[in-house]
Amino acid sequence: MLKRHVPIQWFPGHMTKARRDIAEAIRIHDVVIEVIDARMPRASENPMLAELRGAKPCLKVLSKSDLADPSATAAWIRYFEAQNAVINAANLASNKGGDPNSTAPHILAVALEMGKPGETRAKIAELSKKLAPRRNVAHKVVRAMVVGIPNVGKSTLINTLMERKVAKTGDEPAVTKAPQRATLKSGMQLTDHPGVMWPKNEDEEGSHCLAFGGAIPDSAIDYEIVALYGARVLLERYPKALLARYKLPNLPSSPTELIEEIGRRRGALRGGGVIDMHKAADVLIHDFRQGSLGRISLELPTTTKAAAKAARAAEAADDETGSADSNDENVVESDDDFRE
Repeated sequence: MLKRHVPIQWFPGHMTKARRDIAEAIRIHDVVIEVIDARMPRASENPMLAELRGAKPCLKVLSKSDLADPSATAAWIRYFEAQNAVINAANLASNKGGDPNSTAPHILAVALEMGKPGETRAKIAELSKKLAPRRNVAHKVVRAMVVGIPNVGKSTLINTLMERKVAKTGDEPAVTKAPQRATLKSGMQLTDHPGVMWPKNEDEEGSHCLAFGGAIPDSAIDYEIVALYGARVLLERYPKALLARYKLPNLPSSPTELIEEIGRRRGALRGGGVIDMHKAADVLIHDFRQGSLGRISLELPTTTKAAAKAARAAEAADDETGSADSNDENVVESDDDFRE
């Protein structure tokens, strides 16, 4: 019987309280630090957090970048920071004020490798100050809150910034259950909030991406369906990694054939030599999560034309405000540059 592919839903009860806490805390913080997974930046962005954040400056921290494709990560950083011109233009068009040529950012992005703690601390402090210039003028410390989906690296970031373990970490989602506060040596104040999903995820592709990366508990996913998603992406973008990891003489022609071949080569067999698809799927999923397949990104900013179009529409709404030129360098026309 064919298994039905539907979006994976996971929103445990404690996340309702976490959402309320975040909504309340945003008012008293200067900067929102949203930690997202560098291997899947779009899927690991929580749309509910974007809604709660509103106009509050945001620092996008791409965690696990040492596991992600460097060229894809660089493209994502350009993509996020290109949103500043769009936001300014939209504010002008809606009479909220703003200057499309302003140098004051609304969003900054940085990719961090946890193996470089000194660099991490310096970067976070520097970029947070840029996002909250008024606090610097008044000689006040920056108050930042760290948010994101579960198992994305928030607590690991807090521990790195504090230079000691103050937040619980783990490989399973939802380790942090309540807000944890800390003050850095520089005086910068941080609050680490529990990872939170959104109540209804209607994005099938995105939810499978999150499950493949480990942001959703294994108890809530179907291994075979999630592995088929990962196999499809890997066959398309990283065929050489698959050939090398599983010592395949030829590239399988479909995701199902890939998982079956992995099962044969890794001994995931039942009586009579029948392939145990669950065990074979488990091999692929955990090889990806542990970085055994190499540096891989599941998502790419395949185009920012939609953002550029929005900016042009905002400009057209108010001809007297001038123009905000779109940056063609931030437009990625295809995935070809990221294929092996």
